[in-house]
Amino acid sequence: MSSFLDGLIRLRRGPWEMVASILIGLGVVMLMQPFVMGLYTYSFIVILTGTVMFLIVSHFPE
Repeated sequence: MSSFLDGLIRLRRGPWEMVASILIGLGVVMLMQPFVMGLYTYSFIVILTGTVMFLIVSHFPE
């Protein structure tokens, strides 16, 4: 856990790609759930944020 937080602070690619991937996955789950309209409404924004974040983070150093 400490190395994960250290990687986030030092702007390393691995931990930030994981955060972006979790955001994309969370957005997909929000899109597919049938119960809460608010989650469905914001799912596209979450997926888009995760995707843009992944594109930016892919240029971070290892």
